[in-house]
Amino acid sequence: MKEEFIKIKFSAKRLGLIQEVNKVLDKYHTLGFTLSGRQVYYQLVARNIIPNDKHSYKRLNSIISDGRKAGLIDWAMIVDRTRGTREPPHWDKPLDILEQAVKVFAIDKWADQSNHIEIMVEKDALAGILNPVCQKMDVNFTANRGYSSDSLLYETGLRIYEKNREGKIIYIAYFGDHDPSGLDMDRDILERLKMYSGVPIEVKRLALLMDQIEEMDVPENPAKTTDSRYEGYIVKYGISSWELDAVEPPELERLVTEFVEGLRDPDPWDAKVEIENGMKQELQDVVDAYKEENPDDEE
Repeated sequence: MKEEFIKIKFSAKRLGLIQEVNKVLDKYHTLGFTLSGRQVYYQLVARNIIPNDKHSYKRLNSIISDGRKAGLIDWAMIVDRTRGTREPPHWDKPLDILEQAVKVFAIDKWADQSNHIEIMVEKDALAGILNPVCQKMDVNFTANRGYSSDSLLYETGLRIYEKNREGKIIYIAYFGDHDPSGLDMDRDILERLKMYSGVPIEVKRLALLMDQIEEMDVPENPAKTTDSRYEGYIVKYGISSWELDAVEPPELERLVTEFVEGLRDPDPWDAKVEIENGMKQELQDVVDAYKEENPDDEE
């Protein structure tokens, strides 16, 4: 929704950039994605509309901020996933929560599978892209926010230990930046999870990889010279680094889908889906019966 709070007179150049921002937002909104400010920035860099540097990023953020407040950019199409308010759930009437139960009800469709899969990402800002596809594939998703905490990995270790006791093979797929620390994080995850769980684990990095960077022509940034791993990094990759935010959201979604489907046995999966659908129908029957007995609740 576009909503004007203040009057701002924009130059033709700034108005042109706002139009380009809206083109990006409209495209991904149509595909079902809501972007972060940084993702919008990289989309404009990839289109050669703005240069890839700190000044351009700060300038774009300022223009987006003004454009939203002036009613030129839809507030709902850009999201800040690093901050948020957690509101307690409320319901106007019993029928509302009954109908919601039908929508959200799900069983563990991996219960009869031989593999256990979890998806991890370095950045919380990409949770809005990866979490929905993980929910669709019924696998755990974790945003580590850099090097993951011991508390989080300890809890993950306990969880995968139990899955291993059930006879499952453990797979962790990881998404991270291609920079000195980003390339080290999957190693760190593997070592600590093995320590906390005491079971065999495979950690596979799905992105970013150098062949993906070259194939997708991902915009580059200078690697941070202050990173303690900088010297070892530049020996292998040079002085450039690349951010996961610059990858097209559908590509990230595709990587998760193909990885999970490659480790999923379709027969027990389809059987679980059929069972789940039957149970959801049972819930829908309860809703329908409630509506007949309480017609006023539908108003």
